[in-house]
Amino acid sequence: MTSVLIQCVFHLLIAFVLPCQPITWREFGNIHPFVPLDQAEGYQKLFRQLERDLCEVTGYDKISFQPNSGAQGEYAGLAAIKAYLNSKGESSRSVCLIPKSAHGTNPASAQMAGMKVQVVEVDKDGNIDLVHLKALVEKHKASLAAMMITYPSTFGVFEENIGDVCELIHQNGGQVYLDGANMNAQVGLCRPGDYGSDVSHLNLHKTFCIPHGGGGPGMGPIGVKAHLAPFLPSHPVVAMQSVNSSRSLGTISAAPWGSSAILPISWTYIKMMGSRGLTHATEVAILNANYMAKRLEGHYKVLFRGRKGFHAPTMSWPVAGTLMIEPTESEDKAEMDRFCDALLGIRQEIAEIEEGRMDSRINPLKMAPHSLACISSSNWDRPYSREYAAFPLPFIRPETKFWPTISRIDDIYGDQHLVCTCPPMEAYESPYEEKIASS
Repeated sequence: MTSVLIQCVFHLLIAFVLPCQPITWREFGNIHPFVPLDQAEGYQKLFRQLERDLCEVTGYDKISFQPNSGAQGEYAGLAAIKAYLNSKGESSRSVCLIPKSAHGTNPASAQMAGMKVQVVEVDKDGNIDLVHLKALVEKHKASLAAMMITYPSTFGVFEENIGDVCELIHQNGGQVYLDGANMNAQVGLCRPGDYGSDVSHLNLHKTFCIPHGGGGPGMGPIGVKAHLAPFLPSHPVVAMQSVNSSRSLGTISAAPWGSSAILPISWTYIKMMGSRGLTHATEVAILNANYMAKRLEGHYKVLFRGRKGFHAPTMSWPVAGTLMIEPTESEDKAEMDRFCDALLGIRQEIAEIEEGRMDSRINPLKMAPHSLACISSSNWDRPYSREYAAFPLPFIRPETKFWPTISRIDDIYGDQHLVCTCPPMEAYESPYEEKIASS
């Protein structure tokens, strides 16, 4: 048991601390994105090696690092598909099929790429409804451009017929875009390029260790099969040797290789983890999701499981009235248990209201969060104790308690009643500019 624990700690150190260090080195951080290529040979070597590794992981033939986010990657991939179809004289193909289980940005990206979205239904297990899909394909086969699939889906399900779906789209002249948002459930186990996908984006800030949050940059490179490679993004300032600018879809972001200064993180992560470590991380991510679902299943309804289990996606609300949580490979069992205990505690508070043991209007659930000012007030007229309000579970003790600064606010009201508080343009003028304007 001790050796297993040491190994887990070692992998966490490898995965989340060491890979981030290189971006602080001036050799990586102090370089201009438009520097002549003969002055950036180290970065060029890093690009080539990282591209080779990501192609091996995904089963694709070529990678473009230009997209700076998953959404940019979606647009770039669809634009590459459109450029490919146009080159074949099939510019009339404009319909994009998107299942209800797809990532939320997919329809918006398809619209931006000039495609018309048609929604595909899902079955009771969360899989794509093949009967409905075949009907839509038959209806739009003359104008079918693409299908966007999130795999595993945003419903948390591995599509069992993913190969058949890809083949159906190809047989009718379309291309398959696979959303790589949940790639951390595939690395080392399966590859999008092997089961029929033509293009995917990879969220390096999710699956390959780049921190995502606090306003930091993301990376959403796209991998493509060989027939789409000539249409990858180019750049008007820096000649990208591996890109045919005459057939390229154009430029996606300002810098030729996107936020390239953070790519050393993913490069280091892959090299230090190795194939066994990457596969193990994927297995742990899937195990964590299923463990959490098992702990909660008697208290919360699990909407979709597929027939053989599932892997949860990034935290989102893919279906009205639901919340899906992704416990990634980095979460240990103690942290997941703490989270599950919190959810179970919330469910108990709900039950107390349902069963009449707590007032339906004034209760710990509706009055939360309890700020320090609220708890320490001399006036306490609620039907539950201060201690329960402040420390509803054993692990929330004074030494670990996070105190919210205010009690609950109506977030929805703010979303629905926008008020612009932007200062006028004149407020941004410097005194020097004002002097010039008045003279």
